[in-house]
Amino acid sequence: MRAVYYEENGAARAVLRLGEVETPVPGPGEVRVRLAASGVNPSDVKSRQGITRRIAWPRVIPHSDGAGVIDAVGDGVAARRIGERVWVWNGQWKRPFGTAAEYICLPAAQAVALPDTVSFEQGACLGIPAMTASHAVALAAAKGKMLFVSGGAGSVSQYVIQFAKLAGATVITTISSEEKARVAREAGADHCIDYKREDVGARVMEITAGRGVDAVIEMDLGANARLLPGLLRPKGRVIVYGTTPEAVLPAAFCLVNSICLQFFLVYELEAAEREAALATINAALARGMLINRVAQPTYTLAETAAAHEAVERGTIGNVIVTP
Repeated sequence: MRAVYYEENGAARAVLRLGEVETPVPGPGEVRVRLAASGVNPSDVKSRQGITRRIAWPRVIPHSDGAGVIDAVGDGVAARRIGERVWVWNGQWKRPFGTAAEYICLPAAQAVALPDTVSFEQGACLGIPAMTASHAVALAAAKGKMLFVSGGAGSVSQYVIQFAKLAGATVITTISSEEKARVAREAGADHCIDYKREDVGARVMEITAGRGVDAVIEMDLGANARLLPGLLRPKGRVIVYGTTPEAVLPAAFCLVNSICLQFFLVYELEAAEREAALATINAALARGMLINRVAQPTYTLAETAAAHEAVERGTIGNVIVTP
């Protein structure tokens, strides 16, 4: 099969290669998916660069998210799953071979039925962004609450806003341009604050009549921790799904106000947490309630380096490679 791979860390055009590799065969409890789309996330880019972790195998086929059709099953998996449209998660987590390929084999539970109304490109958006968002909103106990979501045009934040609105929350988010404000509002954001031109804390207090928000869902604690005293009510929550390596916390504020700080890594959700997130995502997909924003253009396997560079530039929407 054709696949994109790297054998050392480095810049996209320096290390990513397109070539023929052995087509995988599903083992016991596994399915093989003929991939139609592969999602490129910031974590895929950082892994390839060697920022978050050094390469752990002689060869890595990147990307954890994807979608396609099951074309073979291993022992213990019902043959009726052959032909099923699916989206996949954790394709390259603690494994060398991800979705930047024509095929992937993985445990059957990691291939989730994809409604016919959802395209493969949209399905490849779901794994990391939608599962992160669903779990973050659950941790924030968002029902009827006032939430602050950083970076409202980001891939995860787009889903956070949507799941929060489905839970009946009011959402305040930050943006840095009119285009990003438009995207955040399309997702359902109630209030958009231009952090480059406005005092974020002052605007939040104005919107909440001086009370502060019930919870903050944070994509980069290291960059934004300084804002927390101007955002949160006493006994509020901070849900953190991403950060730079070091974060300086306003510890006195957090102590005096009994702030709850909750970190999580989407790749390591417990089974019950994963099942809850999948149920939320599947219900929203079935009802046609999710905007799955695919960045344009999409890229071929031969253009995977350009796809990684698009992620590095901060392209709006989920960057997709189509094998």
